[in-house]
Amino acid sequence: MAGPAFRAAAVRVRTPATSANLGPGFDALGLSLGLYDDVVVRVADSGLHIDIAGEGADTLPRDESHLLVRSMRAAFDRLGGQPRGLEIVCANRIPHGRGLGSSSAAISAGIVAARAVTIGGEQKLDDTALLELATEIEGHPDNVAACLLGGFTLAWMDTGTARAIRMDPVDSIVPVVFVPGKPVLTETARGLLPRTVPHVDAAANAGRAALLVEALTRRPELLLAATEDRLHQEYRAPAMPESVALVNRLRADGVPAVVSGAGPTVLALVEEAAADKVAALAGEGWAANRLTLDAAGTCVLPLAG
Repeated sequence: MAGPAFRAAAVRVRTPATSANLGPGFDALGLSLGLYDDVVVRVADSGLHIDIAGEGADTLPRDESHLLVRSMRAAFDRLGGQPRGLEIVCANRIPHGRGLGSSSAAISAGIVAARAVTIGGEQKLDDTALLELATEIEGHPDNVAACLLGGFTLAWMDTGTARAIRMDPVDSIVPVVFVPGKPVLTETARGLLPRTVPHVDAAANAGRAALLVEALTRRPELLLAATEDRLHQEYRAPAMPESVALVNRLRADGVPAVVSGAGPTVLALVEEAAADKVAALAGEGWAANRLTLDAAGTCVLPLAG
């Protein structure tokens, strides 16, 4: 059986940062943010050549072990075969190891790029299959769902298969991220979680997660109450004490703030009028950035521009 045919022209894929959990929505809720990595991929005659600029340029591998390449290889296997060679150029803006979904961005960019350079790729690997493959690589669907779909997502596993729905967050919400200088490994943060939690805490989080859907999509005035968490943030404090302290300080001032993903970045969800004031509250040791809400998710863009 003949293998797939590939496009001669290069493709450009843009993939957003994401924030998972959003407080109470542990391993389920995700939000797509207006901070992007760009990847340009061209099928070559032979070999593998990778150029990396920006975040991770000094540390990321430039061989088959790169997560983006591994994700592309997995997608090409699903598409029917590997190309003879690849040329990849990465322009990275999403910080690594900070809880902003850099691994999900690499995975999503890789599988979408592989589909885009394969003739007939969308018929062989549809959007549902993309989510399933991304989840298989990442291990959980919360970040990859938001990264692929954009907007505000709710993801879950159904008999071993990843599922997700996308919602539109209120336009007036402005994400403000406070990024510390040092990373925290996701494995370290997850390893601090207890095997069991009190029933009252689980019940409280279930209610807050449900409220968060209403707050993010229709009633942002409820965000402070809706982002309260009892399942993971305080348990992770030993790995990121400054992050949890900043969350608590912001919340005491009435700012809806959470640990972004597994941390250590702190995410505040505020109204436009308060965004600049909130961004100034972090103090030394934090890079505060106002972002936008991303609606497009991972997408193929024209090479120019």
